[in-house]
Amino acid sequence: MDGWIYLQVLTPYPISSFPPEPEEQQQGTIVPFRKKHPNDCFFRNEAEFDWLYPEHLQLISLKQWTPIAIARKAAEYLAVKGAKILDVGSGIGKFCLTAAHFYPDSFYFGVEQRHELVHYAKTAKRYLGMDNVDFLHANITQINFKEFDHFYFYNSFFENIDQVNAIDDSIETSYSLYTYYSMYLKGVLSEKPEGTRVVTYQSLGEVIPSGYRMTGQSYDSMLQFWIKE
Repeated sequence: MDGWIYLQVLTPYPISSFPPEPEEQQQGTIVPFRKKHPNDCFFRNEAEFDWLYPEHLQLISLKQWTPIAIARKAAEYLAVKGAKILDVGSGIGKFCLTAAHFYPDSFYFGVEQRHELVHYAKTAKRYLGMDNVDFLHANITQINFKEFDHFYFYNSFFENIDQVNAIDDSIETSYSLYTYYSMYLKGVLSEKPEGTRVVTYQSLGEVIPSGYRMTGQSYDSMLQFWIKE
């Protein structure tokens, strides 16, 4: 069959203990033969992306990090050419790395208060050789939001009231903290200029101030797209 090769789909999930082979070296599934980016193999599914991280972070991947399909859809809306996009509560950096891979003409920044997660996000960035991504170890109250154009928010403040699905025990569970961070983000977003875009995932819109219009929804309304008018 001209122009096609046979490839085998890897299924090492939930623990990926070895690097996924380049698609051209696998056998089994029929896919068009075409030149691809060397990093493509890491963004085909969650398991292959998870190989970039140690086992204890792979085990909580499905529950804690943005799915690749969601990240691609969000980035499609946010990735205005040359824009600086901030992921509020970036965890291991999955949104930023995925967005940077598929939309390389924008710049992506993640802010995360857990030093360990920032360390592994930066390690993955170096391994992938990406120069349009960076990660900041900080609380969001230490960030100058004026330096960024558009924003992604995967309800990262919910961990302050979720006592069951915590990443670890380093974050205080407190409804007052949840309220404080939500109101803080809402305040800084209200000061952004017209044209500012925000994507929220699994959020009730509590961080979206008046003046923003929802331009669309996806994935059973869990993914919402906003713009400042």
